[in-house]
Amino acid sequence: MEYLAQLNAPQREGVINTDGPCMLIAGAGSGKTRVLTYRIAHLIKEKGVDPFNILSLTFTNKAAAEMRERIEKVIGPEARNVWMGTFHSIFSRILRAEANKLGYPNNFTIYDTDDSKSLLKSIVKEKNMDPQIYKPNVCLNRISGAKNRLIEVKDYLANAMYAEEDMMAGKPRMGEVYKAYAERCFRAGAMDFDDLLLNTAKLFRDHPDVLHKYQHRFRYVLVDEFQDTNVVQYLITKKLASVNRNICVVGDDAQSIYAFRGADIQNILNFEKDFPDLKIIKLEQNYRSTQNIVNSANAVIAQNRSQLKKNVWTENIEGEKVEIIKSASDNEEAKVVASTIFELKHNNRMQNTDFAILYRTNSQSRSLEEALRRMNIKYRIYGGLSFYQRKEIKDLLSYLRFVVNQQDEQAFRRIINLPRRGIGDTSVDKIVVQAYEHGMDLWDVVENASEYLGGRAAGAVEQFATLIKRFKIEAQHRDAYEVASTIAKDSGLLRELYEDKTVEGLNRYENVQELLNAIKEFTDNPEASDKSLGAFLQEIALLTDADNSKDADPDVVQMMTIHSAKGLEFRVVFVVGMEEDLFPSQMMLNSRADLEEERRLFYVAITRAQHRLYLSYALSRYRFGRLKSCEPSRFLEELNPDCIKINKKYGSRDAASLGPNQTGGSSNGGTNNFAKTLVEGLRKQPVNRTATAAQVHRPSANFAPSDPALLKEGMRVEHQKFGYGKVEALDMNGANKKAKIQFEISGEKTLLLSFAKLRIVEE
Repeated sequence: MEYLAQLNAPQREGVINTDGPCMLIAGAGSGKTRVLTYRIAHLIKEKGVDPFNILSLTFTNKAAAEMRERIEKVIGPEARNVWMGTFHSIFSRILRAEANKLGYPNNFTIYDTDDSKSLLKSIVKEKNMDPQIYKPNVCLNRISGAKNRLIEVKDYLANAMYAEEDMMAGKPRMGEVYKAYAERCFRAGAMDFDDLLLNTAKLFRDHPDVLHKYQHRFRYVLVDEFQDTNVVQYLITKKLASVNRNICVVGDDAQSIYAFRGADIQNILNFEKDFPDLKIIKLEQNYRSTQNIVNSANAVIAQNRSQLKKNVWTENIEGEKVEIIKSASDNEEAKVVASTIFELKHNNRMQNTDFAILYRTNSQSRSLEEALRRMNIKYRIYGGLSFYQRKEIKDLLSYLRFVVNQQDEQAFRRIINLPRRGIGDTSVDKIVVQAYEHGMDLWDVVENASEYLGGRAAGAVEQFATLIKRFKIEAQHRDAYEVASTIAKDSGLLRELYEDKTVEGLNRYENVQELLNAIKEFTDNPEASDKSLGAFLQEIALLTDADNSKDADPDVVQMMTIHSAKGLEFRVVFVVGMEEDLFPSQMMLNSRADLEEERRLFYVAITRAQHRLYLSYALSRYRFGRLKSCEPSRFLEELNPDCIKINKKYGSRDAASLGPNQTGGSSNGGTNNFAKTLVEGLRKQPVNRTATAAQVHRPSANFAPSDPALLKEGMRVEHQKFGYGKVEALDMNGANKKAKIQFEISGEKTLLLSFAKLRIVEE
């Protein structure tokens, strides 16, 4: 058991205590993945458990793949037999085998968000609803929220509270939309991501024999990132583990940040109520971050009332203090971040990939992108348009989907006139309506189009049906790559892209070739037992953003929302936009629970950093087309005062005016809360609410230039445009007398005293 020697005492305890319910409370950077990996290896190698009897649930395919690879290094190829994957992929696998019990085909289609929105748009149009009120995104969020709380259509329609909520929201027909959406998905033989969870719960509820089978198959159940589970995920997991009771959940309540997706922090806070004999093991040693970063994170999260107490600590070096950067505007903030990255790279021989810029909302990326481009720093926005969301890729995938499932309405709508066949939207709508009005399958209408359509469109649709029949026969006898290559060529898609000689056209053609390469890689994989087109489609349908994050050039600065950064780590992290109403978000100030989730989000941001952490805020920012003055975030008050310092280039006056210790330490034994005083002082500082970002300063009413001969180093001065500053150096020799001044808003400036009009500020 050499692997046990690599673990600290609590980690070792988490590995060897395999029987009975167990909860590992894993602080940030505490090595939870290693513990999970070795726990599974220990079950197989030392306890003799059959890998087929182990279920390990994660939240990304990437995390599952990394764990499987690590386990294989310890025990060998047996690791491939563990049921390991995301909740959605594992439940999809179960549903593929049991879907007929729910009335679905085993080759059901998995709708992505775009498919769902497209279907909802069609429903709203068909029912003559106002598309501005019943927006697809809003409707989908409402339906998703219901499914994540195990609320089926019949329950939704029968509950007066939901009807009242919809009425208050100005959407009284929301129940009607939910009903139509569920019916259309069912008739199309399709499930969206939420259905994979909801239908698994229904399967186990309505078919005790199926539940019994999987309860006895999975003798050991492990759940990673348990704090992110929603009601349905926990209900299914609890049912599966109820017979053997060998359930191990790993999580950190301090990193529960997905309530907007349905995650329920009560799952981890109340886990002991469901399993009174629970063994709790705390992983508290942080291996990732410096002491200053760990202590800053601890000080922040300590402000939350609802939490499982733990004491995260580290043996790492003390490291650099957390730097707070103040800027006049969001544009200046972006320039400071870009220039700091540039300096750190060249002074410390660092790579772009060592840096991450985190923000609360995607809209903050614009000014940062512009600043990075000016400095010629390569970057990538994480969570942008993924490869599988590009139009040309979705076009070919829709062909593949329809060949596998001829009831897939969304795939049908996308490809029926692609390339153009002279089949307009009116004909397509008529086909769909005919199918529903006559209680027929969509494919039956397509095959017999001449009976339901007139004119040239009928002939074109029947030709399309003949093409699909041929592809379907191919799919029954050939692997995914061979079928996909035939479809790409014979459908006319490849030819149309090849004939487009524009740069964009060539890129689209290359993207389709890259998709075919991916399919070839899938079929060439010796571990893949099922190389069919259906198996490939299932695999890519369950990919997440984290699984799609490949770059042509890996050496890029990563830019992303804090939500997207969870689970990642970087040598240097910038958290920008640390302002009230932005972070914490104005929408998360309605209750203590909301505010505590925002604080947990800040905790996640802090703990992404390994060596250096910068927290930046601006005094003014363009939001919703208007320049608004800003106040520093309340979260800055909560930082450990001994762990922070003010960036010397930006905000030196604030540090100097708040006490003798400019690096953030207390000069009176810790009673002076430097961070709180810093923020309160900044809030009292007047800010011009109407000027442009470059002209934030408004001159004092009694402004009158002082005699330059009276200037001395260390004096505080006022400039009509640049605002207040401190004289850092004077050059009084020769005719061109100069002063180097550190301005609070405009940064460092060197001014000719013969032109500069400076007022000495009496201290």
